[in-house]
Amino acid sequence: MTHRAEEVPSPTGAGAVPPPVPSAEPRGAGAVRRLAVVTGAVLLVAALAGCADGGADGGAAPAEASVRPSAPAPTGDGPVRTREGMLLVTDFGADSVTFLDPTEPDGGSGRSSVKVGTAPYGIALGDDGTAWVATAEGVAAVDTATRARTALIPYETGTGPVTTGEYRGGGMGIALSPDGKHVYVGVNVPGGNGTLEVVDTGERKVVTAVPVGRRPFDVDVSRDGRQVYTTDHDSFGVTVVDSGTWKSRRIEVAPYGTEGGLGSWLKPHYTAVRPSDGALLLPFEGERLAVADPDTGRVRIERMTADTHQHGATVTDDGTLYVVGTGPIDPAEDEGPSLTVRKPGGEERVIPLDGPHEDVAVSADGRTAYVSGGFTRDGYWNGISVVDIATGEVRRVEAGDRPLGIAVL
Repeated sequence: MTHRAEEVPSPTGAGAVPPPVPSAEPRGAGAVRRLAVVTGAVLLVAALAGCADGGADGGAAPAEASVRPSAPAPTGDGPVRTREGMLLVTDFGADSVTFLDPTEPDGGSGRSSVKVGTAPYGIALGDDGTAWVATAEGVAAVDTATRARTALIPYETGTGPVTTGEYRGGGMGIALSPDGKHVYVGVNVPGGNGTLEVVDTGERKVVTAVPVGRRPFDVDVSRDGRQVYTTDHDSFGVTVVDSGTWKSRRIEVAPYGTEGGLGSWLKPHYTAVRPSDGALLLPFEGERLAVADPDTGRVRIERMTADTHQHGATVTDDGTLYVVGTGPIDPAEDEGPSLTVRKPGGEERVIPLDGPHEDVAVSADGRTAYVSGGFTRDGYWNGISVVDIATGEVRRVEAGDRPLGIAVL
């Protein structure tokens, strides 16, 4: 695989786009560095409390809490029944989340969208049916039964103007504590280190913030709830946060080294926590799987086979790892988009996909994987790939605007 540098925001302002800078660095060290610019700022104000049409029982949605005052709260598209097995995806190119039926090409008759806040990224689903969504403006709470936003909780971290695009400030990765009492969200601060903000789900407010690395793409939690992990994309590592003391420490996860800095493609994106032993699994380039021990900080490397740039990752209870291949860095050398299905023993199946993808979720019965097409970089598409894991058959389902985060209801 021939590696190139990844795009980074321009340090010179929103209007300048420097040309690519060639490099003679060897394979695995980043051969070309390209720069990109954060998209233009669009200041949006969060919405105030309001009522939505009821769900299947015709009841009214709870009033919205912890929001910045402004216009009436946005609502869903009407009283539509949300059944088990439907998908909820974040519309990174808009300000909404979309409910859809993955068995229907057009998302089915139950498809509808709910406004949550600018450029929603990650999503976490609670046992009580509340979906927590990391947006550029704050953490949104969505009642999945009534399909209404019930809160928009502002961040304590200053992230600058509310903007859109890959480098926008605000929430990125998000996860729930096992007891459902706290939401953990990785907040990106353009041009600097991020924070892990902790939201009390009962009081619906931020109760603490912990410094972490740059651009916390993903947030995960240990099964016992003792530790929270942020995958710090631009810092080449993972921050391990003790949920009892809020003390943190950093583990460098850089199987290709850190040469190239912000311009390197060879950085971590998403992490999966292995059920059997709590190890952190971080895929790189369809070539290497970094296995990090969160207690000792030791990292070992296992071989992968997809030979493509990789982003989203999740693991099922039986230890099977699912990894999204977004596509080649160098089309002349690398393989296209794919879904890797990796068994606990290391055996891999690589299922080809059509077009770039970002994140992955798996059905409750373990038979189907859902892969979002809203890639954080250029080349995204507005749909979900539905993958039959047994046969490798792939079909497409229409989704919202640049669907990124994904949850199975």
